[in-house]
Amino acid sequence: MGYTNTEGRQDLLDIVAESIDELAVALAALGAAYELLDEAHGDELEEQLFRPVQVAYGRAKRAHSSFAERTGLQTATFEAAAPGAPSQGVKGYVEGAVQAVGSADVILSTLQDSMLPVEVGDRELRSGLGEVRELLGVLPGRAREVMRTVGR
Repeated sequence: MGYTNTEGRQDLLDIVAESIDELAVALAALGAAYELLDEAHGDELEEQLFRPVQVAYGRAKRAHSSFAERTGLQTATFEAAAPGAPSQGVKGYVEGAVQAVGSADVILSTLQDSMLPVEVGDRELRSGLGEVRELLGVLPGRAREVMRTVGR
């Protein structure tokens, strides 16, 4: 049995959705970490980590939905994730967020390394995924910097 373009496009959308779900986990964890910080440290976490993850999340969702619309496929519904137990504290939340961002990046990297975006995707989708990965690439270093100042 052959693999149709429609099946390939749906697989591509499903993989992108997995990365979006990981970014939702990161956002939830960073939001919970923010709530545990004082205003100055919370503002730093928001600027250095939360906003870039939020932008990446939005761009990934836009790439997903735009591609689905262009190809006549169903757009996925994305829901907020749970941040995890408060007992993990700021450090645990940030580490969890970095892990989720890393997972999202690996998912997208693996997808980009496959031929799927070339075979059944389009230039707009590939460009959108590239933008998301650029945003994600700097976050682990930023997280280390934020945690250095929060840990004082």
